Amino acid sequence: MDDNPPSHDHQFDYHPGLNPEIDAWHTAFFIENHLDHLSHPHLAASPEQVRFMVFPEDGVRYYPCSDRMFAAIMDRTQSAYLQRSYNAVLQRILALIDGQIEDPKEKEFLEALIITKYKHETHDEIMIPSRVEKRLMSIFIRRTQIEDPFRRLKERRNQRAATALASPAFRSALDYVDPKELAAPLDNLNAIKQMADAIQLSRLLCAATRHAIWEPADAPSLQTVDAVALCRQPPTGNGVEAFFNFVGVRPDGKAPLPREPRKILWLMDEAGEVVMDIAVIRHLTGLGHKVIVVFKGGPMFTKAVFADAREDPVLRQALSGALFIEDEKVSKNDLLRMLRSDYDIFAISDGTSERLNLILTSTTFARAFKEVNAVICRGEEQHRRLFVTRFQFTQHLFNIDVDDQGRLRIEYKPRHPEVIKFSHADLEAKARAIIDRMAEAKQNGMIVMFYSGIIGSIPGKIDVAKQIMATFIEYLRDQSASTFIINPSEHYEPGMDADDLMYMWEIVQRSGYLDIWRFQTNEDIAKAFELLSRRIPPEWVGKDATYSTGCTKEMKIAEEVQRQHPEMQIIGPPPEKFMRRSEYGIGSMYDRCLVVQGCRTN
Repeated sequence: MDDNPPSHDHQFDYHPGLNPEIDAWHTAFFIENHLDHLSHPHLAASPEQVRFMVFPEDGVRYYPCSDRMFAAIMDRTQSAYLQRSYNAVLQRILALIDGQIEDPKEKEFLEALIITKYKHETHDEIMIPSRVEKRLMSIFIRRTQIEDPFRRLKERRNQRAATALASPAFRSALDYVDPKELAAPLDNLNAIKQMADAIQLSRLLCAATRHAIWEPADAPSLQTVDAVALCRQPPTGNGVEAFFNFVGVRPDGKAPLPREPRKILWLMDEAGEVVMDIAVIRHLTGLGHKVIVVFKGGPMFTKAVFADAREDPVLRQALSGALFIEDEKVSKNDLLRMLRSDYDIFAISDGTSERLNLILTSTTFARAFKEVNAVICRGEEQHRRLFVTRFQFTQHLFNIDVDDQGRLRIEYKPRHPEVIKFSHADLEAKARAIIDRMAEAKQNGMIVMFYSGIIGSIPGKIDVAKQIMATFIEYLRDQSASTFIINPSEHYEPGMDADDLMYMWEIVQRSGYLDIWRFQTNEDIAKAFELLSRRIPPEWVGKDATYSTGCTKEMKIAEEVQRQHPEMQIIGPPPEKFMRRSEYGIGSMYDRCLVVQGCRTN
């Protein structure tokens, strides 16, 4: 049982369709870990939601663990590496029981229960260790009713970090002027300010990686000499220059950078550390950036969780003035409205009780990941899941941690070069271009019609749906004089998802230029197939706009627009029939599910 890391080739040699037995094991891996959307739609994100974060490449399905871990599981042989990882999980849970439970019989029972469940979960070596840990921790919490066994320890860590931050020793270390750091010739105030910002940011980042500031919770207070040492080590890693360029400061005294406001997703990690991170974030917002702070959704040892941010007095004070987003399924439009507000710090939950699992994160997290300019992750565990993996992502990634010598290290992983991003400004510009054409048509005495129909509600039939819509709209244009008809399928561009399209079209739809809003009927579809000289395929029989979640949302918008502009006509199926579908799958061009009991996403 060799524990050497698998070879590079071995990590990447799985290709679906070559070996049915391996394909079955691969599928079972996702099902058993509750990562398969088809088997666990209420838990696992859809492929479209995952693509908000992970760039799809080579047809390989994303897995939320390191390549080494995935290879060990797929190899289906006893792996010392995998067994050690499993055993580390077990020991952490047993230590938790030992530290929290005093009654001998209850302790013995819980240990036996955990060991039994552990053997069951790890017998086939198909489970990711972090998933095993999540299940064992859930058993402990449910059986003991201890909501968060590490709450008091986390509060002590946070208090110690806050005390250190406020101490004269730390303030002195942060503001200390070292002539060596100012050696570069500075000939203007802007360059001086940028260098000062960069030095202070570097010191804050350095302090944010020094566990001695908050651990142990009962250690002596910082002395000035200790604080200076903790703040003074220069950063290392391949991401130092990229990071400082990204936030718009230069530590070298060269020509100042133009400072572009950025949106940053910051993945919090450990208690105590989180207080120092917020100090860094406050500095970044002072530079003009906006930061979405991400906490764990549920208890996980000493990780900072969303409830801590609400209940811990230290964190409440540190995050005063921040906007807490409680909704785990916030829409793109609502998220963008929040990001445009006067708030510069936002707090969300990732929806999980795991170190980082992008398949199980909340809709809000996925949308935030998609909308920001970069993601900052913390520590070795998050680094392993985002950097030590074959996968590339849709955002630039920075990891802040320490190197082998304990020095601040900033690692950088650029987003995949083929990622297509439509900013809200891009989408608004496209919407304004369409609105300008509508206004011109109105000036020329034309009637303006918007046509809503099925585009992606039948999976795999998007091209057919666009052909049906285009064919019927051309028929309408031939039949209707002086009518400007908007065909949404003509404005789709590669890289656009349902979030982008809904955002763009809502701007158009609420412009006030619509005279008629027509929703696709069954008769429209039948006529289109007739014009195409084709019989109606079974999947299209009886379909109309009420089958589409996008159209359902648009009908609600149409009713709101009609209340503001009563002269606008709504043509198509009656509004009361648009009640079957409540939410399209995030980012998908097709509906998630009909509204049935228990059908939801996490």
